[in-house]
Amino acid sequence: MKEIIAIIRMNMISKTKEALLKSNFPSFTCRQVVGRGKTKVGYTITDETARSEAVANDREKAEQLAEQHRLVPRRMMTLLVKDEDLKEAIDLIIGVNRTGNPGDGKIFVLPASEVIRVRTGEKNADAL
Repeated sequence: MKEIIAIIRMNMISKTKEALLKSNFPSFTCRQVVGRGKTKVGYTITDETARSEAVANDREKAEQLAEQHRLVPRRMMTLLVKDEDLKEAIDLIIGVNRTGNPGDGKIFVLPASEVIRVRTGEKNADAL
């Protein structure tokens, strides 16, 4: 079994959810998160007066004051799938979320060594 963690755009959650449900992946967890990628998109100027004074005195200090990281809201979905269903689930998530623009998201795949259904005690594939 594998755990898939997908970080996607906020406006893509409904489409992704519907696609997963139609493709027989009905069980997943979704939560709102904030974060950022490695591009420097989303920087803001903090205080124009402080920035102007810093530029006059020290360019390096001015750059530090002028750039403030902004975290971007995203959705994080987590789902567990059988090994043989992994490619299908990943292809589905990519197919729904790919726009070709930065910020389309990331998918992480981790091993899931054991799954237990609390209510029945079923384990692994039976618990999915």
